[in-house]
Order: sequence, then structure tokens, then C-alpha cells
Amino acid sequence: MNRPVSELVVHDDAIRANTAFFAALTGGRLMGVVKADGFGHGAVARTVLAAGASSIGVTSIDEALTVRAAGVTAPVLSWLNGPDADLEGALRADVGLAVSDTGMLGAVSAAAHRAGRVARLHLHVDVGMARDGCPVPAWPALCRTARLLEHAGTVAVVGVMGHMSSADRPTDPWNARERLVFANAVRTARRAGLAPRVTHLAATAATITGVGGAFGPHRVGAGLFGIDPSGTTDRLRPALTLRTRVVGTRTAAAGTGVGYGREHVTTRSTNLALLPIGYGDGVPRAASHRAEVLVRGCRRPVVGRVSMDSVVVDTGDDALAPGEVVTVFGPGDGGEPTVAEWAAWSDTIPHEIVTRIGSRVARVHRTTTDTTSTQEHDHD
Repeated sequence: MNRPVSELVVHDDAIRANTAFFAALTGGRLMGVVKADGFGHGAVARTVLAAGASSIGVTSIDEALTVRAAGVTAPVLSWLNGPDADLEGALRADVGLAVSDTGMLGAVSAAAHRAGRVARLHLHVDVGMARDGCPVPAWPALCRTARLLEHAGTVAVVGVMGHMSSADRPTDPWNARERLVFANAVRTARRAGLAPRVTHLAATAATITGVGGAFGPHRVGAGLFGIDPSGTTDRLRPALTLRTRVVGTRTAAAGTGVGYGREHVTTRSTNLALLPIGYGDGVPRAASHRAEVLVRGCRRPVVGRVSMDSVVVDTGDDALAPGEVVTVFGPGDGGEPTVAEWAAWSDTIPHEIVTRIGSRVARVHRTTTDTTSTQEHDHD
């Protein structure tokens, strides 16, 4: 079989090390969030559970059912669904559901009645994001309705959850306000007769900075994959390496325009290498004229606009050959650009870089962060 032109190497040992770090930091109160195909890292739920997570979090029911289909029996929570989602399928698969309004609460209760199950619910309160979560004025009514449905035998409220807006800035005064809003919401739920066993507020940033540490479990997603939204720790290990291979080369005279709009013009005779990866594969177009790659141990600039299927690299005096390996990003141990650098070049966050790599790029799971390793294994 021909080797893939481009591949995304997933370093499972880095994911395990990051998970173990958060398991220790949270005293084992760790929900491993593997939404968006494991932040672009693939099916890693079993890996994070084996490394210390006690439960799994995802956004959609489809994601939750995929985790269940992989053989995961640990608790799974899904928190972003509409009333037309496969609620009965989720309940039959013993998937916990987050609920933010009475309409969704009624839909889940009806699905539970049809399925002959009791829905395990986490009521979600908005503490300051104005995104998902129940607005504070509507929270008491949601709690009262949930309690009535508990009496009816269709639901059981096992948790209360929220999400902080500014936890990546630990001194932001909104953190204290949002903790207070959440604590009040929990008290309101209990006054309504509910008895949630878990109350969870902290995601990755709040876990690292400690601003959400009074509650648990901690919902850690980005951190499992080496991303620190707060920029306050060096303990995390990046878990991806993106590599491709040269498919074409040429010598370009001074004054040669490169790419659409001829926005880059060579200033001297040089060598150019064509890489078969572009914004159709997740390479950000916004990084045009800024990004670098690693080839033959040296960083080389991406020149011209990033195209849908390709980028051009100026390799200076080095005339590459088709088939030579080029590292787009990686952990940085070998001098290659990191995901954080690509995010800076693209005016975005690392989360977007790792989740946007497309399906044309082959995924390869490896048990070592040594990117020269050939040890691969099947994965869930």
C-alpha cells in the first residue's frame, strides 16, 4: 500500500500523560471531554479513561453514541442537543443529558417515558456566557419542573453544571461573580427538592488556574491534548504532529510571483517546494505569508497564499526532491513549528488548529512522541 502523502500523527502517550496530570490535579474528579472527534485527535475515550478520567463528556448525542459503540461503559454526558435529537437512543445507551430549559426537559421526559427509562439529567445554568445554559431568572422554574418530573418517575437530576467565561484570566473579577451565581443556583436546586450528586463548573482553564476548583468533576478537554488556554503551565505535552511530503519542486528566478494574486515575489533565485496540503485540509488561509514548516532540520517560510489543496515553501539553496518529508507542526522538540505558533500566525486559538484538520489527512496513532517511530496500533 502506498504511504499517505499527508498524515496526522497522534501521540497517545502525550494524551495519557496529560490525562494523568489532570487526574492528579483534580484528585480523580476528572471528566475527559472528547468532543469534536477528540479535539481532532480521533477516538481517544478509552485512552483517557485508562489514564485516570472517571467519565466522558461530549456535546452531541451522536458523539455519545459513538463513544458507547467503541465499548466505553463509564458515565457519558452529552450537553448540547435539541428536542429533535435521538433522545431515546441516548437513554437506551445510558447517556446522561444536560438540560437548559423546560421545553427540552419536557422532551427528555417524554422520551424517557417512551423508552421505559429514567433520564439522568444535569441541569445547566448560565453563569455569565449568554450561550448555552438556563438564564438565571428562569432557573427556579426549571428546577421546580424537574422536581415534578422526578416525582413522575421519568427523570433524575444527578448534576448541576455551568461554564465560566473568563477562567483563562484568573484575576478577572467575573470569576468570583460566576462562582457565586453557580453556588446560588445549586442552593436553589436543592431548595426545590433536588439532590444533585455532582456540581461541575470548571473546564480546562478553570482547572489549571484553580478558579473553579470548589466544584467537581472537572470537564477537561483541550488540556488532555496539550492545550493550556490560560498560558500558565508548562506541564502539558502537545499530542499531534502534522506531516506531508513534497510533490513538486522548481527553481525560481528573481522576480517570480507565487500563488494567487502574485502576493509574494521572489527577491533572488531560489528553490520552491509544493506541498499537497491546504485550507481544504485545515491549514489556515489566514497564515499565508506568516507560517513556517520544518524540512531537512531547518524552518522554511510558506510563501504566497495558502490554496485549497496546496502551499508553496521557499527552501532557499536547498533543492528538495519529491517525496521528502515536511513537518507542518508538532510538539516542537525537533525545532518544528507548534500548534500554538500556527494559531498565532492565524490570529486564532490552538483549539481551532487541531480541530480543523480534514479527512484527506490520514490519522496514525502512535505510542511514542518520537515522530520517527513506526510503531502503530489500532485504536478505538
